Amino acid sequence: MTGPVAVIGWGSSGRSAARALVDRGREVVAFDSREPSGPADAAIASVPVVVEPDAERMADLVVEAAPNLVVVSPGVPARSPVFARCAAAGIDVWGEVELAWRLQEDGPHAGRPWLVVTGTNGKTTTVGMLGSILRAAGEEVLEVGNIGTPITRAIDSDASVFAVELSSFQLHTCRTVSPRASVCLNVDADHLDWHSTVEAYAADKARVYENTRVACVYPAHDRRVEAMVEGADVVEGARAIGIALDAPAVSMLGVVEGMIVDRAFIEDRRTSALRLADLTDLEGAYGPRPTPAVVMDALAAAALARAHGVAPEAVEEGLRAFRPSGHRRAVVARAADLTWIDDSKATNAHAAAASLAGIPDATAVWIFGGDAKGQDFTGLVERVAPRLRGVVVIGEDRAPQLAALASGAPRVPVVEVDGHEDWMFSVVNEAVALSRPGDTVVLAPACASWDQFDDYGQRGDAFADAVRRLAEQWGEPHAPA
Repeated sequence: MTGPVAVIGWGSSGRSAARALVDRGREVVAFDSREPSGPADAAIASVPVVVEPDAERMADLVVEAAPNLVVVSPGVPARSPVFARCAAAGIDVWGEVELAWRLQEDGPHAGRPWLVVTGTNGKTTTVGMLGSILRAAGEEVLEVGNIGTPITRAIDSDASVFAVELSSFQLHTCRTVSPRASVCLNVDADHLDWHSTVEAYAADKARVYENTRVACVYPAHDRRVEAMVEGADVVEGARAIGIALDAPAVSMLGVVEGMIVDRAFIEDRRTSALRLADLTDLEGAYGPRPTPAVVMDALAAAALARAHGVAPEAVEEGLRAFRPSGHRRAVVARAADLTWIDDSKATNAHAAAASLAGIPDATAVWIFGGDAKGQDFTGLVERVAPRLRGVVVIGEDRAPQLAALASGAPRVPVVEVDGHEDWMFSVVNEAVALSRPGDTVVLAPACASWDQFDDYGQRGDAFADAVRRLAEQWGEPHAPA
């Protein structure tokens, strides 16, 4: 590449892309709709930043700068006029992920494999499990992408393999990325403000399979995702590898008598299966009853690792050692004769349903509510109603949740908790009152947290702290997490 590069979006992704380009001697000019927050580091301090809040005017300014290439950050929506203006001007538009791939393949780390994960829910858990498995196998692995570390920040590292989490935003601008193995865990309506339609969202998710070299992993009972694999333009020889919660067919991973087994990456896969791990290996992270969603994440991670050539012993060791990052289906305590699960990250209906799936009927106390983001919860409540012992409804506006519960679960006891001082402690005490010994309390709000918290992490922290105080109140100061 020669000539200037325009970087649109001056957040973490944009700055990381600019740093990688400047380090390679490229001229960079940046554009953003807001004034930069905080100083840039020394490497990119000299990069000029053009601030223009109007998207049409910004698109004009980008084209007027006559860049050889435009790199857009994930936050720039697909409908942004900069895409059409650049296309009309013959200017290539890449995302930060596409830039990272191209820079890697042009440099000394060309050929380093990427194992790529996308999906509406479960991405971060799967990437974390995959990273744990790869470390157990002795790999120098970095978890990158949407998980928090921009890939352009990692491409000059000596990592032997990347475990890559990609959002639909990032996949939208991928063109030549060629993963060793890839998976789309699931697809549900989300981020429609960015993609405009469910179909456009799913089409961007499907890009994860493009150019895959060894294995396209997919949930075997999800026809929509299976069709993505069928329609993908892959490298010759790449295989479709299904994952399922029951006994696997040939070229699948599945579950048999509490064991995760492989019928895909063994020689005699037509007549036998290889044990990789036991579901009990997940107990340290998720307690004695890991949900089906957790097991599917583990199957996906195992399949990606096996496609990379990891030995079965490393799969077992990695899953046993794995602990989820904060607020993702994590068992925070066993207190007051109950198991307490923090899945504050479940900010939509699909994620909340996954959190409650697998809990025995009539044994879940569900903490539900927050900023509804315009969602209709009727279908969610009807789906999870058999699991419920009771529901504690939170949030400033609880009307959408209460209406769905009245319609879809009219016999389930419901308690509202408003935003009074120390209200989260009231939430956990109300959960105890609704429960019976041995039940599970699940914070899976199905809503954003912005009505009462800065983010879902702060909400999860408040819940975990309230549970800790409850444990002390019950004389269980060392309740194990």
